[in-house]
Amino acid sequence: MTPSPLRRLLAAVALALAVSGGTLVVSPPTAAEATVYASCTISRCADARTARTGWASLSWPTSRGWYTWPAGRFNFTGGTFQNREGQLPAGATYGEYDVYPRNRGAARDAYRIVVNRSTRETWFTPDHYLNFYKL
Repeated sequence: MTPSPLRRLLAAVALALAVSGGTLVVSPPTAAEATVYASCTISRCADARTARTGWASLSWPTSRGWYTWPAGRFNFTGGTFQNREGQLPAGATYGEYDVYPRNRGAARDAYRIVVNRSTRETWFTPDHYLNFYKL
């Protein structure tokens, strides 16, 4: 899916106004308007692939919580990704996993991988479910 022509136009207008010092409020896309890409070529895809390898080495835990990661760090899985808006293929059960390890209990960021629990197809979302890039 690609962004709609209207959304692209609004983004261009917002950029023009921002550069010129004007103000325009445009709400970000909702999860229902998420874009799903067939491949992952953005800068953090390599980090998402590394996280996928780490979570696979832990046999893809299904319980929400903190898990021990290399170098004395921890990483968090939120458990099941519900796919409520239907951005990813229907009829599957998905797990959601954080990409970046940190100290246990530290705040989570927006970077996640979402994994089909039966096929292991994996998507990277750098913006908390607004865009999905297939790894």
